Parts: sequence; C-alpha cells; structure tokens
Amino acid sequence: MIAVPGSQKVVCVTGCARGLGRALSHSFANRGWTVTGCSRSKKDLALLTEKLPSPHLFRSVDVTDDQGVQNFAQEVLDELGPPDLLLNNAGVINRNAPLTDLSDDEVSHVLNVNVKGLASCMRYFLPAMEERGKGVVVNFSSGWGRSTSPEVAPYCASKWAVEGLSQAVAGEVSSGIAVVALNPGIIDTDMLRSCFGEAASGYPDADAWVSHAVPFLEGLNASDNGRSLTAP
Repeated sequence: MIAVPGSQKVVCVTGCARGLGRALSHSFANRGWTVTGCSRSKKDLALLTEKLPSPHLFRSVDVTDDQGVQNFAQEVLDELGPPDLLLNNAGVINRNAPLTDLSDDEVSHVLNVNVKGLASCMRYFLPAMEERGKGVVVNFSSGWGRSTSPEVAPYCASKWAVEGLSQAVAGEVSSGIAVVALNPGIIDTDMLRSCFGEAASGYPDADAWVSHAVPFLEGLNASDNGRSLTAP
C-alpha cells in the first residue's frame, strides 16, 4: 500500500489488543478511521487483526524495546503515513504493595513501559507528524498522575512523569502539533480490577467509555497543545 496524504484518517493505538486499547481500536474503525497499533499479546493481537483486517495494520511490539518501536513506526509511516492521532495507551501497574516490598525489577518494569515506552513512541512518530504539519499525541495519564494513593507508588510516579513529559514536549513541537496528557477517568479494566477487585464492576467498562471518549479525542487539535485533559 502506498500512503496518499490526506486520503485517510489514521489513528495509532499502543496497547491496542486488550481492554481500553481494543475498545479504542474497534470504535475508531467503526467511525471510518484506519487503525494501526501494537501490543505485546500475540494471541489478543491475532483476534484483533481477524476483526480488523487490512487496511488496518497491527504488529506485536513491546514498547520497552526501543528498536522494535522504531521498526514499527517506520512500517506505519511507510504504509499509512503519519498518524493524525497517536494514542499512547500502553501501560502497566505494579501489584498492590508498599514500595519497600517491591523489587527493583517490578519498579523498573512500570517505569520502562509507562514512561520510556511512551517516550520512544513520540520520538519515532513526532518528526513525521511535524514534517506534515499536523497531528495530535495523546499520552494516557491517570487520576493517579495528578494525585496519589498508597501501594501504587511506582504507577503514580510513572503517571506524574507522563504529565511532565507531555507538557515539556508540548513546548518543543512545531506549529500544528498538539501533545496532551489525558486522564481517562476510572474504567472497569483488568488494571483497575488488580487494584479495586470486584469493586471495579461499579465503574463503566471500556466499551461504554469509548462511546463518549472517542468523539472527544476526534475533536482535539493544535489549540489543545500542552493541556492536561480529562475524558468526558
């Protein structure tokens, strides 16, 4: 496929094959977007690809693998062109425990996925978006990126970093580009259930969330650059 600039709306979703990412992928595709994305889960990715075949493009990529992210980004740029929306949704949370009970590997994993992985995605997609002169990057933050709670300290630290990283990069990008941090709110996902247990069922699930959030995301533009937003 040869990308024709302006011929399609392209959204790139990291962590696209499970939970919130899967719901986002389906919702954008149903609204006429070409969806591309990456996920670590090959099994879930295969199911997504079956439901959303070409021209949608999905690849198995761990965002902590910088070279893997670079290769994925280049394939997307070659096949589809720069995304109109880059949704950095991939994320993990530590097990509920005081910081002193967590290992270095557990802390590093959260920071590597939630911060370094997000940074890699911006590094490899933003130059092409800037060259084209338009595009929006949405970095998924959290209520715990603006507040804190015990037993999720590494996760809180990572999401506070997402807020700061987003605002800093927003000051670096050229005209026409927006970089924002988005608090999606409280959604019944596997991640929430790891913290809240069965109480998570009292919150909207991912499919209900996207019905309001995707139109909101579609409306973002360069005037939103640098904002810390909360999904409706």
